[in-house]
Amino acid sequence: MPAAHRHRHAFTHFNARSREGLMLVSRRNMLKAGLAGIAGLTAPDLLRHRAAAAAGGRSTPNGKSVILLWMAGGPSHIDTWDPKPDRPLQNRGPFGTIATRLPGVRICEYLPRQAALLDKFTIIRSVDAEHSNHEPNTVFQTGNTAAAPRVNREGHLYPAIGSIIARERGPNHPSMPAYAVFMRSRSHIAWGGWLGKSYDPFLANQAASLPVYDLVGNDTGQRSTASLFQLPSGLSYERIHERRALLVEFDRLRRDIDVSGSMDAMDRFGQQAVDMLMGRRAQEAFDLSREPAAVRDRYGSHLWCQQALLCRRLVEAGVAFITLDLSYHTASGTWDTHGDNIPPYGGIWNGLRPLLPLFDHLLTTLVADLDQRGLLDNTLVIAMGEFGRTPQMGTQGSTDGRNHWPVVMSTCLAGGGLRHGQVIGVTEADGGRIKERRVTPGDLAATIYRHMGVPLDTHYLDPTGRPRPAVENGRPLAELF
Repeated sequence: MPAAHRHRHAFTHFNARSREGLMLVSRRNMLKAGLAGIAGLTAPDLLRHRAAAAAGGRSTPNGKSVILLWMAGGPSHIDTWDPKPDRPLQNRGPFGTIATRLPGVRICEYLPRQAALLDKFTIIRSVDAEHSNHEPNTVFQTGNTAAAPRVNREGHLYPAIGSIIARERGPNHPSMPAYAVFMRSRSHIAWGGWLGKSYDPFLANQAASLPVYDLVGNDTGQRSTASLFQLPSGLSYERIHERRALLVEFDRLRRDIDVSGSMDAMDRFGQQAVDMLMGRRAQEAFDLSREPAAVRDRYGSHLWCQQALLCRRLVEAGVAFITLDLSYHTASGTWDTHGDNIPPYGGIWNGLRPLLPLFDHLLTTLVADLDQRGLLDNTLVIAMGEFGRTPQMGTQGSTDGRNHWPVVMSTCLAGGGLRHGQVIGVTEADGGRIKERRVTPGDLAATIYRHMGVPLDTHYLDPTGRPRPAVENGRPLAELF
Protein backbone atom coordinates (compact mmCIF):
# COMPACT_ATOMS: atom_id res chain seq x y z
CA MET A 1 0.00 0.00 0.00
CA PRO A 2 1.47 3.42 -0.93
CA ALA A 3 2.58 5.50 2.04
CA ALA A 4 0.13 8.24 1.11
CA HIS A 5 -2.79 5.88 1.69
CA ARG A 6 -1.81 4.32 5.01
CA HIS A 7 -3.97 6.64 7.06
CA ARG A 8 -7.39 5.62 8.33
CA HIS A 9 -10.29 6.54 6.11
CA ALA A 10 -14.07 6.46 6.00
CA PHE A 11 -14.18 2.85 4.79
CA THR A 12 -11.80 1.37 7.37
CA HIS A 13 -14.60 -0.27 9.31
CA PHE A 14 -15.80 -2.10 6.18
CA ASN A 15 -12.76 -4.46 6.38
CA ALA A 16 -12.91 -4.80 2.64
CA ARG A 17 -9.75 -6.94 2.45
CA SER A 18 -10.57 -9.26 5.33
CA ARG A 19 -11.28 -12.87 4.41
CA GLU A 20 -14.73 -13.10 5.84
CA GLY A 21 -17.90 -13.63 3.87
CA LEU A 22 -17.35 -12.39 0.34
CA MET A 23 -13.87 -10.99 -0.36
CA LEU A 24 -13.37 -8.72 -3.35
CA VAL A 25 -9.87 -7.47 -4.02
CA SER A 26 -8.73 -4.19 -5.51
CA ARG A 27 -11.41 -2.11 -7.24
CA ARG A 28 -13.93 -4.88 -6.76
CA ASN A 29 -13.93 -4.00 -3.09
CA MET A 30 -16.24 -1.25 -4.21
CA LEU A 31 -19.04 -3.79 -4.23
CA LYS A 32 -18.44 -4.58 -0.61
CA ALA A 33 -18.18 -0.90 0.24
CA GLY A 34 -21.34 -0.32 -1.74
CA LEU A 35 -23.20 -3.02 0.14
CA ALA A 36 -21.96 -1.62 3.43
CA GLY A 37 -22.56 2.02 2.59
CA ILE A 38 -21.36 5.12 0.85
CA ALA A 39 -18.94 7.62 2.40
CA GLY A 40 -19.58 6.63 5.98
CA LEU A 41 -23.25 5.70 5.59
CA THR A 42 -23.74 1.98 6.30
CA ALA A 43 -26.88 1.29 4.32
CA PRO A 44 -27.82 -2.20 5.54
CA ASP A 45 -27.24 -1.11 9.15
CA LEU A 46 -29.26 2.04 8.58
CA LEU A 47 -32.14 0.11 7.08
CA ARG A 48 -31.95 -2.46 9.86
CA HIS A 49 -32.06 0.28 12.51
CA ARG A 50 -35.03 1.81 10.75
CA ALA A 51 -36.94 -1.49 10.82
CA ALA A 52 -35.98 -2.06 14.47
CA ALA A 53 -37.13 1.45 15.38
CA ALA A 54 -40.54 0.79 13.86
CA ALA A 55 -40.82 -2.57 15.64
CA GLY A 56 -39.75 -1.06 18.97
CA GLY A 57 -42.07 1.92 18.86
CA ARG A 58 -39.26 4.44 18.31
CA SER A 59 -39.53 7.36 15.92
CA THR A 60 -39.68 6.61 12.23
CA PRO A 61 -39.48 8.90 9.20
CA ASN A 62 -42.27 11.46 9.21
CA GLY A 63 -41.34 13.59 6.21
CA LYS A 64 -39.62 16.19 8.39
CA SER A 65 -36.18 17.53 7.58
CA VAL A 66 -33.61 20.14 8.63
CA ILE A 67 -31.29 22.36 6.59
CA LEU A 68 -28.52 23.90 8.69
CA LEU A 69 -26.75 26.85 7.04
CA TRP A 70 -23.49 26.82 8.97
CA MET A 71 -21.82 30.25 8.97
CA ALA A 72 -18.38 28.94 9.87
CA GLY A 73 -16.27 31.43 11.80
CA GLY A 74 -18.99 33.16 13.82
CA PRO A 75 -20.98 35.99 12.22
CA SER A 76 -21.27 39.31 14.03
CA HIS A 77 -24.69 39.48 15.67
CA ILE A 78 -24.49 43.28 16.01
CA ASP A 79 -23.86 43.70 12.26
CA THR A 80 -26.63 41.29 11.18
CA TRP A 81 -29.70 40.47 13.31
CA ASP A 82 -29.19 42.48 16.52
CA PRO A 83 -28.12 45.98 15.43
CA LYS A 84 -27.52 48.81 17.87
CA PRO A 85 -28.10 51.91 15.69
CA ASP A 86 -28.11 54.41 18.54
CA ARG A 87 -24.72 53.42 19.90
CA PRO A 88 -21.30 55.01 19.12
CA LEU A 89 -19.62 53.90 15.89
CA GLN A 90 -17.08 51.63 17.59
CA ASN A 91 -19.98 49.66 19.03
CA ARG A 92 -22.69 49.84 16.36
CA GLY A 93 -20.35 49.29 13.41
CA PRO A 94 -20.35 50.84 9.93
CA PHE A 95 -23.70 49.48 8.67
CA GLY A 96 -27.08 51.15 8.70
CA THR A 97 -30.34 49.39 9.58
CA ILE A 98 -33.69 48.91 7.83
CA ALA A 99 -37.26 48.33 8.95
CA THR A 100 -38.69 44.85 8.51
CA ARG A 101 -42.04 43.20 7.96
CA LEU A 102 -42.33 43.03 11.77
CA PRO A 103 -43.29 46.38 13.32
CA GLY A 104 -40.49 47.87 15.39
CA VAL A 105 -37.91 45.26 14.37
CA ARG A 106 -34.84 46.43 12.46
CA ILE A 107 -31.96 44.42 11.02
CA CYS A 108 -28.83 45.15 8.98
CA GLU A 109 -29.30 47.20 5.80
CA TYR A 110 -27.55 44.47 3.78
CA LEU A 111 -30.34 41.96 4.52
CA PRO A 112 -33.23 43.67 2.68
CA ARG A 113 -34.82 40.52 1.29
CA GLN A 114 -34.96 38.89 4.70
CA ALA A 115 -36.36 42.11 6.15
CA ALA A 116 -39.21 41.96 3.65
CA LEU A 117 -39.96 38.32 4.57
CA LEU A 118 -39.30 38.50 8.30
CA ASP A 119 -42.82 37.27 9.08
CA LYS A 120 -41.57 33.87 7.89
CA PHE A 121 -38.54 33.95 10.21
CA THR A 122 -37.74 33.85 13.90
CA ILE A 123 -34.67 35.72 15.09
CA ILE A 124 -33.15 34.58 18.37
CA ARG A 125 -30.97 37.33 19.83
CA SER A 126 -30.08 35.70 23.15
CA VAL A 127 -28.23 32.48 22.35
CA ASP A 128 -25.64 31.59 24.99
CA ALA A 129 -22.45 30.48 23.22
CA GLU A 130 -20.27 30.51 26.34
CA HIS A 131 -18.63 27.11 25.78
CA SER A 132 -18.49 27.24 21.99
CA ASN A 133 -15.26 27.51 20.04
CA HIS A 134 -14.36 26.90 16.43
CA GLU A 135 -12.25 24.57 14.34
CA PRO A 136 -13.51 22.11 15.43
CA ASN A 137 -16.79 23.90 16.07
CA THR A 138 -19.26 21.30 17.25
CA VAL A 139 -21.06 22.65 20.34
CA PHE A 140 -24.05 23.93 18.38
CA GLN A 141 -23.96 21.08 15.85
CA THR A 142 -24.24 18.57 18.70
CA GLY A 143 -26.24 20.60 21.21
CA ASN A 144 -23.69 19.71 23.88
CA THR A 145 -21.43 22.24 25.62
CA ALA A 146 -18.79 19.53 26.22
CA ALA A 147 -18.33 19.04 22.47
CA ALA A 148 -15.36 21.40 22.37
CA PRO A 149 -12.27 19.46 21.23
CA ARG A 150 -9.94 22.37 21.97
CA VAL A 151 -10.62 22.09 25.70
CA ASN A 152 -12.05 18.58 26.07
CA ARG A 153 -10.15 15.58 24.74
CA GLU A 154 -13.46 13.75 24.28
CA GLY A 155 -15.12 16.73 22.63
CA HIS A 156 -14.96 15.25 19.13
CA LEU A 157 -16.83 12.13 20.27
CA TYR A 158 -20.18 13.78 20.91
CA PRO A 159 -22.38 12.86 17.94
CA ALA A 160 -23.86 15.42 15.61
CA ILE A 161 -27.56 16.15 15.87
CA GLY A 162 -27.74 14.83 12.31
CA SER A 163 -26.09 11.57 13.42
CA ILE A 164 -28.59 11.14 16.27
CA ILE A 165 -31.43 11.68 13.82
CA ALA A 166 -29.85 9.17 11.42
CA ARG A 167 -29.73 6.54 14.13
CA GLU A 168 -33.13 7.21 15.67
CA ARG A 169 -35.29 7.64 12.59
CA GLY A 170 -33.20 7.30 9.42
CA PRO A 171 -33.86 9.07 6.13
CA ASN A 172 -37.25 9.96 4.70
CA HIS A 173 -36.58 7.59 1.81
CA PRO A 174 -34.52 4.38 2.09
CA SER A 175 -32.55 5.14 -1.07
CA MET A 176 -31.13 8.34 0.41
CA PRO A 177 -28.75 9.08 3.30
CA ALA A 178 -30.20 10.41 6.53
CA TYR A 179 -27.45 12.97 7.27
CA ALA A 180 -25.56 14.75 4.50
CA VAL A 181 -23.08 17.64 4.45
CA PHE A 182 -21.60 20.02 1.92
CA MET A 183 -18.24 20.38 3.59
CA ARG A 184 -15.41 22.83 3.04
CA SER A 185 -13.35 21.46 5.92
CA ARG A 186 -13.69 18.42 8.14
CA SER A 187 -13.12 20.66 11.18
CA HIS A 188 -16.27 22.63 10.34
CA ILE A 189 -18.57 19.62 10.73
CA ALA A 190 -19.81 17.39 13.57
CA TRP A 191 -19.50 13.63 12.99
CA GLY A 192 -20.90 10.37 14.32
CA GLY A 193 -18.52 10.25 17.31
CA TRP A 194 -19.55 7.67 19.89
CA LEU A 195 -22.28 6.38 17.57
CA GLY A 196 -19.60 5.09 15.18
CA LYS A 197 -18.60 5.83 11.62
CA SER A 198 -21.85 4.30 10.40
CA TYR A 199 -23.48 7.59 11.42
CA ASP A 200 -20.89 9.94 9.95
CA PRO A 201 -22.43 12.25 7.35
CA PHE A 202 -22.71 11.48 3.66
CA LEU A 203 -20.20 13.77 1.91
CA ALA A 204 -22.46 15.46 -0.59
CA ASN A 205 -19.58 17.37 -2.23
CA GLN A 206 -18.41 14.10 -3.76
CA ALA A 207 -21.77 13.44 -5.40
CA ALA A 208 -22.33 16.68 -7.33
CA SER A 209 -20.60 18.73 -9.99
CA LEU A 210 -20.05 22.17 -8.48
CA PRO A 211 -17.93 25.30 -9.09
CA VAL A 212 -14.52 25.23 -7.43
CA TYR A 213 -13.69 28.30 -5.33
CA ASP A 214 -10.32 29.21 -3.87
CA LEU A 215 -9.71 29.99 -0.20
CA VAL A 216 -10.74 33.65 -0.48
CA GLY A 217 -13.90 33.11 -2.51
CA ASN A 218 -12.71 33.48 -6.11
CA ASP A 219 -14.33 31.22 -8.70
CA THR A 220 -11.49 29.29 -10.37
CA GLY A 221 -13.59 28.49 -13.43
CA GLN A 222 -13.23 24.79 -12.74
CA ARG A 223 -15.90 22.34 -11.63
CA SER A 224 -15.70 19.33 -9.36
CA THR A 225 -16.70 15.91 -10.63
CA ALA A 226 -19.46 13.80 -9.15
CA SER A 227 -16.85 11.14 -8.39
CA LEU A 228 -19.04 9.16 -6.00
CA PHE A 229 -21.24 7.89 -8.82
CA GLN A 230 -18.41 7.20 -11.26
CA LEU A 231 -17.59 3.50 -11.32
CA PRO A 232 -13.97 2.41 -11.83
CA SER A 233 -13.01 1.23 -15.29
CA GLY A 234 -14.10 -2.35 -15.87
CA LEU A 235 -16.74 -2.36 -13.15
CA SER A 236 -20.25 -2.02 -14.50
CA TYR A 237 -23.67 -1.91 -12.89
CA GLU A 238 -24.34 -5.34 -14.35
CA ARG A 239 -21.26 -6.85 -12.71
CA ILE A 240 -22.23 -5.37 -9.35
CA HIS A 241 -25.71 -6.88 -9.61
CA GLU A 242 -24.16 -10.22 -10.63
CA ARG A 243 -22.03 -10.19 -7.50
CA ARG A 244 -25.03 -9.27 -5.41
CA ALA A 245 -26.83 -12.29 -6.84
CA LEU A 246 -23.79 -14.45 -6.02
CA LEU A 247 -23.83 -13.19 -2.44
CA VAL A 248 -27.50 -14.14 -2.18
CA GLU A 249 -26.68 -17.64 -3.36
CA PHE A 250 -23.96 -17.96 -0.71
CA ASP A 251 -26.45 -16.85 1.91
CA ARG A 252 -28.88 -19.57 0.87
CA LEU A 253 -26.32 -22.20 1.84
CA ARG A 254 -26.86 -21.19 5.47
CA ARG A 255 -30.54 -20.42 5.31
CA ASP A 256 -31.64 -23.95 6.18
CA ILE A 257 -30.12 -23.66 9.65
CA ASP A 258 -31.17 -20.04 10.18
CA VAL A 259 -34.19 -20.49 12.40
CA SER A 260 -34.24 -16.80 13.36
CA GLY A 261 -34.82 -15.57 9.81
CA SER A 262 -31.85 -13.20 9.98
CA MET A 263 -30.55 -14.34 6.59
CA ASP A 264 -33.80 -13.38 4.90
CA ALA A 265 -33.57 -10.00 6.60
CA MET A 266 -29.95 -9.57 5.49
CA ASP A 267 -30.96 -10.36 1.95
CA ARG A 268 -33.63 -7.66 2.08
CA PHE A 269 -31.40 -5.03 3.66
CA GLY A 270 -28.48 -5.88 1.40
CA GLN A 271 -30.63 -5.55 -1.70
CA GLN A 272 -31.89 -2.18 -0.52
CA ALA A 273 -28.27 -1.10 -0.02
CA VAL A 274 -27.44 -2.06 -3.59
CA ASP A 275 -30.49 -0.13 -4.76
CA MET A 276 -29.18 2.92 -2.89
CA LEU A 277 -25.82 2.70 -4.61
CA MET A 278 -27.04 1.74 -8.07
CA GLY A 279 -30.48 3.33 -8.15
CA ARG A 280 -31.24 6.54 -9.94
CA ARG A 281 -32.89 8.44 -7.08
CA ALA A 282 -29.71 9.67 -5.42
CA GLN A 283 -27.93 10.39 -8.69
CA GLU A 284 -30.87 12.37 -10.01
CA ALA A 285 -31.16 14.35 -6.78
CA PHE A 286 -27.55 15.53 -7.16
CA ASP A 287 -27.93 16.37 -10.86
CA LEU A 288 -28.64 20.08 -11.13
CA SER A 289 -29.11 19.82 -14.90
CA ARG A 290 -32.47 18.22 -14.16
CA GLU A 291 -33.65 21.43 -12.53
CA PRO A 292 -35.50 23.94 -14.78
CA ALA A 293 -33.25 26.73 -16.04
CA ALA A 294 -35.51 29.36 -14.49
CA VAL A 295 -35.04 27.86 -11.03
CA ARG A 296 -31.28 27.56 -11.48
CA ASP A 297 -31.17 31.20 -12.55
CA ARG A 298 -33.24 32.22 -9.53
CA TYR A 299 -30.68 30.69 -7.18
CA GLY A 300 -27.72 31.92 -9.21
CA SER A 301 -24.34 30.54 -10.19
CA HIS A 302 -22.48 31.08 -6.92
CA LEU A 303 -21.19 27.89 -5.28
CA TRP A 304 -23.16 28.36 -2.06
CA CYS A 305 -26.36 29.10 -3.97
CA GLN A 306 -26.02 25.98 -6.10
CA GLN A 307 -25.43 23.97 -2.94
CA ALA A 308 -28.56 25.53 -1.43
CA LEU A 309 -30.55 24.39 -4.45
CA LEU A 310 -29.10 20.91 -3.98
CA CYS A 311 -30.22 21.05 -0.34
CA ARG A 312 -33.79 21.59 -1.52
CA ARG A 313 -33.47 18.74 -4.02
CA LEU A 314 -32.08 16.42 -1.33
CA VAL A 315 -34.96 17.26 0.99
CA GLU A 316 -37.37 16.35 -1.80
CA ALA A 317 -35.51 13.10 -2.42
CA GLY A 318 -35.65 12.03 1.23
CA VAL A 319 -32.59 13.28 3.15
CA ALA A 320 -33.51 14.13 6.75
CA PHE A 321 -30.68 16.46 7.87
CA ILE A 322 -28.35 18.55 5.69
CA THR A 323 -25.55 20.87 6.77
CA LEU A 324 -24.23 23.43 4.30
CA ASP A 325 -20.80 24.74 5.32
CA LEU A 326 -20.82 28.39 4.20
CA SER A 327 -17.09 28.94 4.07
CA TYR A 328 -14.48 29.48 1.40
CA HIS A 329 -11.36 28.62 3.35
CA THR A 330 -10.56 25.59 5.43
CA ALA A 331 -9.29 27.29 8.58
CA SER A 332 -11.62 28.86 11.15
CA GLY A 333 -14.21 30.00 8.62
CA THR A 334 -15.02 32.85 6.26
CA TRP A 335 -17.27 34.58 8.85
CA ASP A 336 -14.33 34.98 11.28
CA THR A 337 -14.02 38.72 10.57
CA HIS A 338 -11.12 39.78 12.79
CA GLY A 339 -9.95 42.68 10.67
CA ASP A 340 -8.71 43.86 7.30
CA ASN A 341 -5.06 43.41 8.28
CA ILE A 342 -5.65 39.73 9.08
CA PRO A 343 -6.25 38.07 5.69
CA PRO A 344 -8.18 36.21 4.47
CA TYR A 345 -10.86 37.10 7.03
CA GLY A 346 -11.30 40.80 6.46
CA GLY A 347 -13.06 43.12 8.84
CA ILE A 348 -16.67 44.18 9.09
CA TRP A 349 -16.57 46.46 6.05
CA ASN A 350 -14.35 44.52 3.65
CA GLY A 351 -14.96 41.05 5.09
CA LEU A 352 -18.56 40.82 6.27
CA ARG A 353 -20.18 43.37 3.94
CA PRO A 354 -19.63 41.34 0.71
CA LEU A 355 -21.01 38.20 2.39
CA LEU A 356 -24.32 39.63 3.54
CA PRO A 357 -26.08 40.31 0.18
CA LEU A 358 -25.04 36.84 -0.99
CA PHE A 359 -26.31 35.28 2.22
CA ASP A 360 -29.52 37.32 2.05
CA HIS A 361 -30.17 36.07 -1.48
CA LEU A 362 -29.34 32.45 -0.64
CA LEU A 363 -31.45 32.31 2.52
CA THR A 364 -34.56 33.98 1.14
CA THR A 365 -34.42 32.14 -2.18
CA LEU A 366 -34.18 28.80 -0.38
CA VAL A 367 -37.04 29.60 2.02
CA ALA A 368 -39.27 30.96 -0.77
CA ASP A 369 -38.55 27.94 -2.98
CA LEU A 370 -39.35 25.50 -0.17
CA ASP A 371 -42.56 27.41 0.48
CA GLN A 372 -43.59 27.46 -3.17
CA ARG A 373 -43.06 23.71 -3.46
CA GLY A 374 -45.04 22.92 -0.30
CA LEU A 375 -41.95 21.80 1.60
CA LEU A 376 -41.46 24.62 4.09
CA ASP A 377 -43.82 23.37 6.79
CA ASN A 378 -41.87 20.11 6.98
CA THR A 379 -38.40 21.65 6.57
CA LEU A 380 -36.75 23.58 9.41
CA VAL A 381 -34.11 26.00 8.08
CA ILE A 382 -31.54 27.25 10.61
CA ALA A 383 -28.77 29.78 10.00
CA MET A 384 -26.06 30.28 12.63
CA GLY A 385 -22.38 30.09 13.45
CA GLU A 386 -20.51 29.14 16.60
CA PHE A 387 -20.55 32.48 18.49
CA GLY A 388 -21.02 36.23 18.10
CA ARG A 389 -18.44 39.01 17.86
CA THR A 390 -17.18 41.60 20.36
CA PRO A 391 -19.30 44.70 20.98
CA GLN A 392 -16.30 46.94 20.27
CA MET A 393 -14.51 47.02 16.92
CA GLY A 394 -10.76 47.27 16.45
CA THR A 395 -9.57 43.97 17.84
CA GLN A 396 -6.10 42.51 17.25
CA GLY A 397 -4.77 45.79 15.91
CA SER A 398 -7.40 46.13 13.19
CA THR A 399 -9.60 49.17 12.57
CA ASP A 400 -13.01 47.50 12.22
CA GLY A 401 -12.61 43.81 13.03
CA ARG A 402 -14.44 42.10 15.85
CA ASN A 403 -13.00 39.27 17.92
CA HIS A 404 -14.71 36.06 19.09
CA TRP A 405 -17.53 36.69 21.57
CA PRO A 406 -18.97 33.48 23.05
CA VAL A 407 -21.06 35.42 25.57
CA VAL A 408 -23.99 35.81 23.16
CA MET A 409 -24.91 35.32 19.51
CA SER A 410 -27.91 35.53 17.21
CA THR A 411 -29.45 32.87 15.01
CA CYS A 412 -32.46 32.71 12.73
CA LEU A 413 -34.96 30.00 11.86
CA ALA A 414 -37.69 29.50 9.27
CA GLY A 415 -40.13 26.77 8.33
CA GLY A 416 -40.78 23.52 10.12
CA GLY A 417 -44.43 24.41 10.68
CA LEU A 418 -43.36 26.51 13.69
CA ARG A 419 -44.69 29.88 14.85
CA HIS A 420 -42.56 32.52 13.16
CA GLY A 421 -42.70 36.28 12.72
CA GLN A 422 -41.11 36.99 16.09
CA VAL A 423 -37.91 37.92 17.88
CA ILE A 424 -36.88 35.85 20.88
CA GLY A 425 -34.57 37.31 23.51
CA VAL A 426 -32.95 40.67 24.18
CA THR A 427 -29.33 41.72 24.68
CA GLU A 428 -27.97 44.63 26.70
CA ALA A 429 -27.76 48.07 25.08
CA ASP A 430 -24.32 47.39 23.57
CA GLY A 431 -25.15 43.83 22.45
CA GLY A 432 -22.52 42.40 24.76
CA ARG A 433 -24.61 40.28 27.12
CA ILE A 434 -27.96 38.54 27.37
CA LYS A 435 -30.63 40.64 29.05
CA GLU A 436 -33.70 38.43 28.60
CA ARG A 437 -34.52 34.82 27.59
CA ARG A 438 -31.26 32.88 27.59
CA VAL A 439 -31.26 30.14 24.93
CA THR A 440 -28.72 27.30 25.20
CA PRO A 441 -27.27 24.88 22.64
CA GLY A 442 -29.35 22.21 24.35
CA ASP A 443 -32.51 24.25 23.80
CA LEU A 444 -31.76 24.49 20.08
CA ALA A 445 -31.04 20.76 19.87
CA ALA A 446 -34.26 19.92 21.74
CA THR A 447 -36.20 22.16 19.35
CA ILE A 448 -34.74 20.30 16.37
CA TYR A 449 -35.49 16.90 17.91
CA ARG A 450 -39.07 17.93 18.72
CA HIS A 451 -39.53 19.01 15.09
CA MET A 452 -38.05 15.73 13.81
CA GLY A 453 -40.06 13.53 16.15
CA VAL A 454 -37.03 12.22 18.07
CA PRO A 455 -37.89 11.59 21.75
CA LEU A 456 -36.19 14.10 24.03
CA ASP A 457 -35.15 11.33 26.44
CA THR A 458 -33.13 9.54 23.74
CA HIS A 459 -29.84 8.08 25.02
CA TYR A 460 -26.88 6.29 23.47
CA LEU A 461 -23.99 4.39 25.04
CA ASP A 462 -20.35 5.45 24.95
CA PRO A 463 -17.64 2.73 24.69
CA THR A 464 -17.60 2.31 28.49
CA GLY A 465 -21.32 1.52 28.50
CA ARG A 466 -22.19 4.85 30.07
CA PRO A 467 -25.55 6.21 28.85
CA ARG A 468 -25.29 9.63 27.27
CA PRO A 469 -28.39 11.79 26.72
CA ALA A 470 -28.97 13.26 23.29
CA VAL A 471 -30.29 16.43 24.99
CA GLU A 472 -28.39 17.92 27.91
CA ASN A 473 -29.76 20.96 29.75
CA GLY A 474 -32.21 21.85 27.08
CA ARG A 475 -35.88 22.00 26.23
CA PRO A 476 -37.75 22.98 23.05
CA LEU A 477 -38.39 26.69 22.64
CA ALA A 478 -41.99 27.05 23.77
CA GLU A 479 -42.43 30.23 21.71
CA LEU A 480 -42.12 28.19 18.50
CA PHE A 481 -44.66 25.44 19.24
